Amino acid sequence: MSELVTGEAVALELRPARLPSRALAVLIDLALAMAVYIAVTVALVAASASLDDAAQVAISIAAFLLVLVGGPIAVETLSHGRSLGKLAVGLRVVRDDGGPIRFRHALVRGAIGVVEIVMTFGVVACTASLVSARGRRLGDVFAGTLVVRERIPVAPSGFVPPPPPWLAGRFTELDLSAVPDGLWLAIRQYLTRMHQLDQQVGSAMAARLASELAASTGAPAPQGVPPGAYLAAVVQERQAREARRAFGGGTSGSAPAHASAPSPVAGYGPVAGVPGGYPYPGGQPATPPSPQPPVAYGNAATPGPGGPGVPAASGDPSEASRPAVPPEGRPASGFVPPA
Repeated sequence: MSELVTGEAVALELRPARLPSRALAVLIDLALAMAVYIAVTVALVAASASLDDAAQVAISIAAFLLVLVGGPIAVETLSHGRSLGKLAVGLRVVRDDGGPIRFRHALVRGAIGVVEIVMTFGVVACTASLVSARGRRLGDVFAGTLVVRERIPVAPSGFVPPPPPWLAGRFTELDLSAVPDGLWLAIRQYLTRMHQLDQQVGSAMAARLASELAASTGAPAPQGVPPGAYLAAVVQERQAREARRAFGGGTSGSAPAHASAPSPVAGYGPVAGVPGGYPYPGGQPATPPSPQPPVAYGNAATPGPGGPGVPAASGDPSEASRPAVPPEGRPASGFVPPA
């Protein structure tokens, strides 16, 4: 894998093409070019039979330059680095910074390719490709280009563990607009690989990423929350916002802020094989506030001593056993007898 840096200082991971695949693509392109050259030559010889020898030689040279030199240059320029052979093999010519090539890149590659591929039967091109660390021939070196593979087996993406349920929806008001994309990528890579790291190294990395995230958002990380769990909760909040933005599932202005928060993950628990049983290194989780015991509230029809919604007196058993008084004019059973 080769890392290219674009003009915007973005690192791209591309896989350079090696000699066997490049040779196969060149053979396909040369076979097609030779077939076109033979057809054009036959047509020109039949059309210029009445001309003298000098004119026929000039026409033959022009046909050679047009088909075997100008043809590949035009094809690579118009297809942005994908000739027929490269398209069949799954290759593409790009600039050193990963961008698409232009006419000047294709011109330099085509002009030097006549010497190192056609005139030397590919010996110079093969030697340069074997010597180069990224498999480049002389035309790529002088043009500032690189042949890369487009069809790469997709590796399974890492699983980002969800945050604890008591952290879900806690960061709905957090401003994430100032967090750079590089930090998001680093956080996601850490969350997908944190179980492969040493516990001490993972804890230090989580603390550093959490401090950078808190500095970017302008809000301090909550006290007592492990840095890994804090990172996972913020990443889940970002994913939820992107999903609402993509599918138009935004909340209305009258809805509470937590109404659109992601629901807690059902069945979330300790991860097997992780020290301490907790999936996020960097400390034990803060114990969420324990729920208060349920209180028997009076309903709207049987208010407690303080009015509707106030707990009824627990010491008065008659309050708990008193049947609900239906509204005036309506039987308690809800059945209206026929007149």
